[in-house]
Amino acid sequence: MEQFIDNLPPMDLMRSEKMTFVQLIIPAESAHRAISYLGELGLLQFRDLNADKSPFQRTFVNQVKRCAEMSRKLRFFKDQISKAGLMSSSLTVLQPDIDLEDLEIQLAEHEHELIEMNSNSDKLRQSYNELLEFKIVLEKACGFLVSSHGRVVSEGRELQENVYSNDAYVETASLLEQEMRPQSSNSSGLRFISGIICKSKLLRFERMLFRATRGNMLFNQAPADERIMDPVSSEMIEKTVFVVFFSGEQARTKILKICEAFGANCYPVPEDISKQRQITREVSSRLTDLEATLEAGIRHRNKALTSVADHLAKWMNMVRREKAVYDTLNMLNFDVTKKCLVGEGWCPLFAKAQMQEALQRATFDSNSQVGIIFHPMDAVESPPTYFRTNTFTSPYQEIVDAYGVARYQEANPAVYTTIIFPFLFAVMFGDWGHGICLLLGALVLIARENKLSTQKLGSFMEMLFGGRYVLLLMAIFSIYCGLIYNEFFSVPFHIFGASAYKCRDTTCRDAHTIGLVKYQDPYPFGVDPSWRGSRSELPFLNSMKMKMSILFGVAHMNLGIILSYFNARFFGSSLDIRYQFVPQMIFLNSLFGYLSLLIIVKWCTGSQADLYHVMIYMFLSPTDNLGENQLFWGQRPLQIVLLLWAVIAVPWMLFPKPFILKKLHTERFQGRSYGILNTSEVDLEAEPDSAREHHHEEFNFSEVFVHQMIHAIEFVLGSVSNTASYLRLWALSLAHSELSTVFYEKVLLLAWGYDNLVIRLIGLTVFAFATAFILLMMESLSAFLHALRLHWVEFQNKFYHGDGYKFKPFSFASLTEDDD
Repeated sequence: MEQFIDNLPPMDLMRSEKMTFVQLIIPAESAHRAISYLGELGLLQFRDLNADKSPFQRTFVNQVKRCAEMSRKLRFFKDQISKAGLMSSSLTVLQPDIDLEDLEIQLAEHEHELIEMNSNSDKLRQSYNELLEFKIVLEKACGFLVSSHGRVVSEGRELQENVYSNDAYVETASLLEQEMRPQSSNSSGLRFISGIICKSKLLRFERMLFRATRGNMLFNQAPADERIMDPVSSEMIEKTVFVVFFSGEQARTKILKICEAFGANCYPVPEDISKQRQITREVSSRLTDLEATLEAGIRHRNKALTSVADHLAKWMNMVRREKAVYDTLNMLNFDVTKKCLVGEGWCPLFAKAQMQEALQRATFDSNSQVGIIFHPMDAVESPPTYFRTNTFTSPYQEIVDAYGVARYQEANPAVYTTIIFPFLFAVMFGDWGHGICLLLGALVLIARENKLSTQKLGSFMEMLFGGRYVLLLMAIFSIYCGLIYNEFFSVPFHIFGASAYKCRDTTCRDAHTIGLVKYQDPYPFGVDPSWRGSRSELPFLNSMKMKMSILFGVAHMNLGIILSYFNARFFGSSLDIRYQFVPQMIFLNSLFGYLSLLIIVKWCTGSQADLYHVMIYMFLSPTDNLGENQLFWGQRPLQIVLLLWAVIAVPWMLFPKPFILKKLHTERFQGRSYGILNTSEVDLEAEPDSAREHHHEEFNFSEVFVHQMIHAIEFVLGSVSNTASYLRLWALSLAHSELSTVFYEKVLLLAWGYDNLVIRLIGLTVFAFATAFILLMMESLSAFLHALRLHWVEFQNKFYHGDGYKFKPFSFASLTEDDD
């Protein structure tokens, strides 16, 4: 048997890749190229040899700063391109290779040019906005002034002091100074201030004016016909023109301060209509010129941004790579005297030849006279865990890694999760109508795989797309389990032939009270459709699904214990095989394996035995006669033997291993006065789960014994609680079925009973929404989480330590925008 197991071919996912610890001695002139080639290969995880140094004390800190500054400039260009509504080209424009120094100069020139263009554009935009606001104020304020001209304003009296809040009117000052020069006026004369303010601030502005002047003012307003662009946010803002009539110098000072506080722009408006028209013509002429200038500036700016956008992706990728290379070089020791860099790290054993070839190429391309030394070393710490996955297996590996990364070379649960996880989900979600809906969704994601993989998705869609193959298998198994349960949106179908039951009479009036009569062989596949709606439907389905859940649970836990055997055999721990695996198998199967046997025998024989009674009195009165609860000959002595085995298995798990470990430790170090060296040989000799595994200076028997006692108690109690935990398969399957039945009967059939098209459409809509959001989304999420718990707790705790760490190689392929 052992020879057969040893000759089995290895599985890629069953054990993590074999790792080796290597040392690199790289000449300084070829260091950059060597690290770049290793980054392209992506199979070496460097160890930080300068962990005691701060980032500012490292050798290549200046180069990292330069790369960070270039990244900032490129992000600035990207933001500007996005604001301008331009698309950065995904296609790389043919361009001769550029080194980092030339790129740094080029980026500085582009940034200076763009900042200057933005500054000029902002000034022009501000002038344009002011002139546009002035024009709007002139147009709207004239109406207020004309209406009040005959009543309160004389022709010879104008505004005594014009209000200029901006410098944009310096060029028009000649006309305004000539036509609107302050005249001598009585301080008690009626005056006015006109301006424009954001519509959202208008109500508060008016209230403040009213309170400040104590009601001694007249406030007129009119909405602006055009929206004004905010130069900061580039949003179009609605504004309102206002004219405030007041009297007195003190009121004028208060109003001006309030206008300044609320960000209102005040503009001078002459009372003479001819002067108003003349200023309006001048402002319109300047607006036309500014529009042309702005459009020309935008065209020039967009042209410059387009030239940058053509190379932006390539430049960002180049700077990102350079920064990653220098960050990695900072993890190496720099020997000034020998002019070389010393690095250490982990790499898979299969990648040694590829790495040596890449390093030789780096030496040749950098014209170095000295080659790069690459040699393996011994390491004390445990190697990282690395599994080679593909698009199908990676989501299942992520499910396992979310619980904990596998210990180095430990049996990987993802191999079995690939099939068992979607199957357990389907046991709880079984309905082939709902399964078809999930299947269609999975097929859409798979069909659009190439397109969606290049797009930036939201968090939910990204999770859904990443697990598209998990969704596919869950859908397929849901269809299979739905056919077993014979449920299509809770409706049974005669897919595999006629029912094995018929009514007692032709009218079938007593079918739900007295029951049906079996008249032919059982239904060939799945649940007979006649059970649906019968008086014994719920007891039958409950019994079937509950017993089925126990069978699945016991088989699943047995698989976990068997994997612990393969782990112990792989690591050469005979103690774990003899004093953990064997008693655990005996204890679990003496109780719950026997219960599974009783379930199968009862199904096969059609016995009416009460299994609750059998299991309870197996402990309370093992020697009593079983009577009508006896399922097979020799059942009572078998129960006594199994009970004795279960009792013996508990001390078998608890006592032998700690005492044997103590004896081995005493024999190994008898007569030695020195302590244990922390070498790899001692680590290899250490037993898993023992106190010596982590290089303790002395063997602590009490700690080992307590540790073993905890494991034994946890397994004994866990065998009961874990088996009961698998009953969630029955509970969720029943809940899903009953909820689906309620929506079908109480919504769809109830609405279909009315001879009204509107009521039928409403019922169909409610049924569709309930199916989509409650049954397909909430119920599927619930079943997913419960299947996840069964894998993490009930299955993986039998063999899986999950205390390793992931292999994270230096790779350009894993760089993202967040690394800028």
